[in-house]
Amino acid sequence: MFEKILIANRGEIALRVIRAAREMGIKSVAVHSTADADAMHVRMADEAICIGPPPSTDSYLSIPAIISACEITGAQAIHPGYGFLSENANFVQIVEDHGITFIGPTAEHIRIMGDKITAKDTMKALGVPCVPGSDGGVPTLADAKRVGAEIGYPVIVKATAGGGGRGMKVAMTAADMESAFMTARSESKAAFGNDEVYIEKYLTTPRHIEIQVFGDGKGRAVHLGERDCSLQRRHQKVFEEAPGPVITAEERARIGKVCADAVAKINYIGAGTIEFLYEKGEFYFIEMNTRLQVEHPVTEAIFGVDLVREQIRVAEGLPMSFTQEDLTINGHAIEVRINAEKLPNFAPCPGRITQYHAPGGLGVRIDSALYDGYRIPPYYDSLIGKLIVHGRDRPEALARLARALGELIVDGVDTTIPLFHALLQEEDVQTGNYNIHWLEHWLKTHLPA
Repeated sequence: MFEKILIANRGEIALRVIRAAREMGIKSVAVHSTADADAMHVRMADEAICIGPPPSTDSYLSIPAIISACEITGAQAIHPGYGFLSENANFVQIVEDHGITFIGPTAEHIRIMGDKITAKDTMKALGVPCVPGSDGGVPTLADAKRVGAEIGYPVIVKATAGGGGRGMKVAMTAADMESAFMTARSESKAAFGNDEVYIEKYLTTPRHIEIQVFGDGKGRAVHLGERDCSLQRRHQKVFEEAPGPVITAEERARIGKVCADAVAKINYIGAGTIEFLYEKGEFYFIEMNTRLQVEHPVTEAIFGVDLVREQIRVAEGLPMSFTQEDLTINGHAIEVRINAEKLPNFAPCPGRITQYHAPGGLGVRIDSALYDGYRIPPYYDSLIGKLIVHGRDRPEALARLARALGELIVDGVDTTIPLFHALLQEEDVQTGNYNIHWLEHWLKTHLPA
């Protein structure tokens, strides 16, 4: 049993891990930059240690600083949260080389799934359905035009090392290919230091469906249903729910088993999410995230499990505390991401919180590191909280979300709370009738820049 773990992260996810550790009787170590000296995760942890100045490259992304913090505090394991170093295979290897346990998958699995082409090839071999596309990277414009003609337009050009919507461009026709190909390569080079791209068929009205999987690293794995994350802005999720409004029980069982079997075959350990585009009853693999997702609370709500606790358990070498047969969906859950951003342009809005009041009541959870007087620093992601609701069914969850949003007060900075008030008035949101393009179109008419 671990006696002490270090959380290599900040904000609400650091608090999330601290709480799980405390319930397990494990002491926690918070790391922080000088800009986060007064942050809530620093206040709540059993120990805290400063690892550098405000820029994340000099603090939360500094591998030597985090390893040193472990050695100074005697932490036996590191939980990476999400973002920062959570999917950095080199970091995982260094952690293990220092005799520290990484609470997550192996460096090998992170490396495989971190490269989009290798991930797709791996998943194909494991029987997971994939989007039609190029066999590997596409080195030249002539190759790109050939692939486009073979699979048919529209197509999407994607960075091999991409993520977060960067290095992705759509070519609706052959005439668009040169611009899409060159722009995607340029963006990929600037963002990831790698200009390799690949090409896939572009589905016109898909939903974004992701399957939560969990493995023990010993050939056993389960799936915990799906989440629908189709309401997105610039490929960034803003509204997530489980189960998906259009997924049938038969479809869930089928794709869930495919995913669980795939990760079991490679002895995957810990939490992972296999993401798909879903259109006309078919699932198409796009990527696997080898970490805890931002939206994991909706899965926890409908299955009554603590995924962070489970991550810690299997990292200790313990078996999973549930089997596939134990996992039964109970009701419906929705999460909205509250960002410190100014509408309509979604510009980051750091500053001091003058008043904060969290909603409560049955079926309401808020994961946030805010407090009265807290100053949101300008150096990090603008996510300041996640509001999660759970109801007996989707209509009850939507009603509970509307009520909770009405109770939530965040004064002193602009936030995206008004966006969700507006979205809940839309019939398509109320009925679940949307796809990954819906929100972008809605924003153009309802929140013009």
